[in-house]
Amino acid sequence: MNYAAKALMTELPDVILGYGVSDEYSFVFHKSCALFDRRSSKLVTTVVSTFTAYYVHSWPKFFPDQPLSPPLPTFDGRAVQYPSVQNLRDYMCWRQVDCEFFLPCDCNLSVLTGHINNLYNTTFWALIQLGGLDSKSAEKELAGSLAAEKNEILYSRFQINYNNELEIYRKGSVVYRDYELTEPGLSISSIAKILDQAEDIAPSKNQEEKDKRRKAKAKITVEHVDIIKNEFWERRPWLFSNRPGAVPKEP
Repeated sequence: MNYAAKALMTELPDVILGYGVSDEYSFVFHKSCALFDRRSSKLVTTVVSTFTAYYVHSWPKFFPDQPLSPPLPTFDGRAVQYPSVQNLRDYMCWRQVDCEFFLPCDCNLSVLTGHINNLYNTTFWALIQLGGLDSKSAEKELAGSLAAEKNEILYSRFQINYNNELEIYRKGSVVYRDYELTEPGLSISSIAKILDQAEDIAPSKNQEEKDKRRKAKAKITVEHVDIIKNEFWERRPWLFSNRPGAVPKEP
């Protein structure tokens, strides 16, 4: 999944950020993006087909002893337009909250619905693989359970401390172009106001070419980090501005 996401962002420089967990991936286009004249059908079909193509193509690289057979992997997708930087930020926070199991203090989220994916899945499969339950019995035992109760099941029955699980499972995967980090300064709301005021100022052709070259030089990285707290966003202002930062110097 992460390999396909990196390949997609290489093919489509207009994608500024990706976030993946389980069998789902979210990709972000900046609101100034004019790719395909912003036609949602074209954007969705291009993203889905490109991601699927690289996923299938790379399968033998990761699973050489498990060749694909019909039915082959397929993905669907949809486009959602968020009206503000804060709305987008809240959505990305919610995606990571859904992966993990706690409500963040930095996001404007008040209600979480459904199962919190990874904690639920970890407990569900522990009950089956280690506890000997069938899927229906495991579902019944977990129905209506809280995060603390799932943690108790994992620790008391199977000596599994959920906090020791790998970060990729607890935080998901964040994919972005890696520029030099900046020191935290302006708040997210202040950055959003500046961007709104600068929207009508179109970059020159020369600046566009420079930005294009910087994007091409930037390394696309996959990290399993906290995107709920402000620090991730404040130290990577290019995610909001869509203007590439300084490419890190090679050691």
